[in-house]
Amino acid sequence: MKQSLRLGRVAGIPVGVNWSVLVILLLITQIVARSVLPRADAGRSMAVYWAVALPTAVLFLASLLAHEGAHAAVARNKGLGVRSITLWMLGGVAQLDGEPPNARADFAIAAAGPVTSLAVGVALFAGAEAAASLGSPSAIVAALAWTGATNAFLAVFNLLPGAPLDGGRILRALVWMRSGDRARGDRAATLAGQVMGAALAGAGVAQLIFLGQTGGLWLMLIGWFLIWAAGSEAKARVVQEAVSGVHVRDLMEPSPECAAAWRPVGEFIATVATHSRQSVFPVVGFDGEPCGVVTLARLARVPPASAGDRTDTVAVALPHDYRAEPDDPVSSLTGRRPLAGMLLAVVVTGHRVVGTVTTDDVGRLVQQSMLRAGYAPSPVD
Repeated sequence: MKQSLRLGRVAGIPVGVNWSVLVILLLITQIVARSVLPRADAGRSMAVYWAVALPTAVLFLASLLAHEGAHAAVARNKGLGVRSITLWMLGGVAQLDGEPPNARADFAIAAAGPVTSLAVGVALFAGAEAAASLGSPSAIVAALAWTGATNAFLAVFNLLPGAPLDGGRILRALVWMRSGDRARGDRAATLAGQVMGAALAGAGVAQLIFLGQTGGLWLMLIGWFLIWAAGSEAKARVVQEAVSGVHVRDLMEPSPECAAAWRPVGEFIATVATHSRQSVFPVVGFDGEPCGVVTLARLARVPPASAGDRTDTVAVALPHDYRAEPDDPVSSLTGRRPLAGMLLAVVVTGHRVVGTVTTDDVGRLVQQSMLRAGYAPSPVD
């Protein structure tokens, strides 16, 4: 999940939000201001309701951050790095550096989130009771109680046994623990998530059609998300298994043709790009270090006038920091968003470009891995 806005660091972990958080922030504010608070404290002005509802929505987002922070804290305790925490419309994502080393660690990391949400819910309920006993306005009490109830609901919902929910991770850990086979646990969690998503989507359709309740749209959305996310996790698992133990030098396209940064772009197009089998070209400076990349698609958009006026190639290059070294694991590249839809890394050693890694290279590796698995010789007694 891409961060649209970086909020800072918590315990050294980059924390940010995706733009879709604005949607849930506005939606929660509206629900609390127009529905929850007027029922609990009637007669107040809408300005008062909105003034209480907005910090309530922010408090809810903070509780989501606590949920993901718990996953991250336990993961660190188990020896895993944490790349980032990102909040988005349907929750949050703690991106871990690697996989849990064993089933017990997997279980602990997964369970930390729901336990934290439940603890936050209990604390907010206690806060609501304390506020009521102190004579605080009913709107404040209702806001605290609603946020507490929502956290308790999220804790229970997240325990449903299907990927990508925390309950799916717990199911994976239990199957892994019992069978000793992580892949079997992954398959069980993925299947459970897809079945559960289909059931929720079906219930939403029935609620919308037969009962005429628009709440069915939410069930349909959640069900679709579970089906999509479970499928995405299954695909990601195939990639992770394929790249396990593979180093960049084993996968890269060696000795790629490069574009000199100072060379006129028209000359490069005429003499290299139009004859090469490459689709992406590292751009290198006088020192041999990469300073950008150009693709065939980007070169095709260069106006003929610019190509003929000795414009330097670097002027049309995409800047990048997608560097790798030959001994880096390929798994360190798979979490990157491909540059120009294809480039994962420019491989550099000794101030010299020695290779490139693209999505096509990884795709080929995955397909070869699947072929090897499908055509593995049967064991002979």
